[in-house]
Amino acid sequence: MDTASGGTTVSPELAEEAESHDLLTLGVEEEYLLVDGTEPRAVEAVEDVFAQVPDELRESVQHEYMRSQIEVASPPQLDLGSLRVALHRLRSGVAGAADRAGVRLIAAGTGPASGPLPRIADNPRYHRMRDFFGDLSPGPGMCGMHVHVSIPDPETGVQVLNHLRPWLPIFQAATVNSPLFNGHDTGYASWRSMLWERWPTVGPAPYLESHEHYETLVSDLVASGAMLDEGMLYWYARLSATYPTVEIRMGDVTPSVDDAILLAALARALVATLLRDVRAGVPAPNVPHPLLMAAHWRAAHDGLQGVNIDMATREPRPAWRLLRQLFDYVRAELDRHGDLETATVLMDRLRASGTGAARQRAVLARNGSVSEVVDWLADTTRSEA
Repeated sequence: MDTASGGTTVSPELAEEAESHDLLTLGVEEEYLLVDGTEPRAVEAVEDVFAQVPDELRESVQHEYMRSQIEVASPPQLDLGSLRVALHRLRSGVAGAADRAGVRLIAAGTGPASGPLPRIADNPRYHRMRDFFGDLSPGPGMCGMHVHVSIPDPETGVQVLNHLRPWLPIFQAATVNSPLFNGHDTGYASWRSMLWERWPTVGPAPYLESHEHYETLVSDLVASGAMLDEGMLYWYARLSATYPTVEIRMGDVTPSVDDAILLAALARALVATLLRDVRAGVPAPNVPHPLLMAAHWRAAHDGLQGVNIDMATREPRPAWRLLRQLFDYVRAELDRHGDLETATVLMDRLRASGTGAARQRAVLARNGSVSEVVDWLADTTRSEA
């Protein structure tokens, strides 16, 4: 929810390879929900699961805000295949730890089923957040996916953030994976997004004049009491407080590794494409904040099955067409990073199978049971497919 990690620090060897080929590293954080071994309700099992995590994975696994959540962070990678191996290893390892603890791991934006409200994790910072902000995290936990992409320096990173703003609503639409909450369909493809927006600093990043402007806003927000520290800067894209990366962080955690890999590839290619514009002195479009909010709301409501807003024309267009437009826009950088073939296959797969929200609803329509949806999520979370 509010960590500022992105895996381990890039090794000197990896950094040298990336610089010599002018390529960007990337890493992925994923937050998961823990549910009962037989029932669909969330359970306070993080300590039991953590105790079962293999030693070799411990550095990449963390506690999260609720005791019914757990988080992983991949090491930074240059190669998309290596990232896939790392993410699958983490998912499998933590899912196996959950099995040994008598519970299940699911990758869903929030809990599909009703049940007792879990407590927050036993962390002094989380207790301060709960004491000051109250009950802004209803339900068993909000589970997101964060993609970290390397940047050369903070000043350039701020300009990348400006250029990212118009693209993030359609990126969000591709991640939707939380249509069910408390045992019923909410009518939204990402109900997590609606819950998440209750926090005072959640939303699109503002148009930023410089890195100094960015730092001043962060200091002012801390002074206002809207956040306790920089880790609570919940803009949909931000500079990492820990690593030299831009962090894209508004999406639901996706049901499968392949979903995550596609979005990571698109994120890196998008940042690389925008870096080219920044270096060329192309000004970022200053899209009005209310229009961005409307587009993000539409993404949470429709996912890819409805419409979103074309930021160039300010007109509604089919969301899938806008995602294809994003793909075409970053195609050259997908190719240059060696990701085009994989991303093409995974785009076709997403088109055929739908987002996590669409797949959850399909399972619910077939079986009429939230429990069956949770079973499907548990199987898909750890699957190679």
